Amino acid sequence: MLIDSHAHLTSSDLYEEVDAILLKAKGAGVEKILNIATDPESLKRGLLLSHKYPWVFNAASTTPHDVEKEGALYFDEIAKHVGQLKAVGETGLDYYYEHSPKKLQQEYLVKYLELAKANHLPVVIHCRDAFKDFFSILDETGHSGGVLHCFTGTIDEAKQVIDRGFYLSLSGIATFKKSFELHEVAKYVPLDRLLIETDAPYLAPQPYRGRTNEPAFLKATAEILADFRGISFQELAQATAKNAETLFNFER
Repeated sequence: MLIDSHAHLTSSDLYEEVDAILLKAKGAGVEKILNIATDPESLKRGLLLSHKYPWVFNAASTTPHDVEKEGALYFDEIAKHVGQLKAVGETGLDYYYEHSPKKLQQEYLVKYLELAKANHLPVVIHCRDAFKDFFSILDETGHSGGVLHCFTGTIDEAKQVIDRGFYLSLSGIATFKKSFELHEVAKYVPLDRLLIETDAPYLAPQPYRGRTNEPAFLKATAEILADFRGISFQELAQATAKNAETLFNFER
């Protein structure tokens, strides 16, 4: 069994074809998916989708890219539906693009961490070129339950993630031939702290690179990561699925 721990099923890129996409995912062995909603419309779609497909679950928050434009508009709406979520996210910090001011990103990260903590939910974290500030905020707020999604950091940063009680999720980026450091991260992360994801519609793995990503492609990522670790596909799939079920409290 495979679990896609991060996919934007209700984004405009995928939603029109979502029924066919989910059918293909089932055919590829993907049994559960965490849909990431980033605004009220994608959350509304996600909640309807989970009624139709009980194996699709939802997380929601404004991304760090969009907090300047949308944070004040959407936070209260997302908080209103928090009881129907399995996680809060993706929230975090992105200093690589810095589409929103760093200070505002930090403020909304704290707000979403507090929302998650108050509702006993894990957080889904986006962090790029901002680990020092992220770790500082995490230590100050005391939140220790969640996952660093689509991890692209160093082994030292991976160690600090694990040391703080978080899971680490690898995407199709880790399958790219020139992602040498991520190949080493894939070998390093303890199997009981590893998740896998597509981040669909983005970042399709080898051999689908350049195509619109979808949950059915998760199998390719799992096969390549299993090869890096020197274990069977079945062992990696079973372990990462168990980890996702534990973290997100998915019904078994």
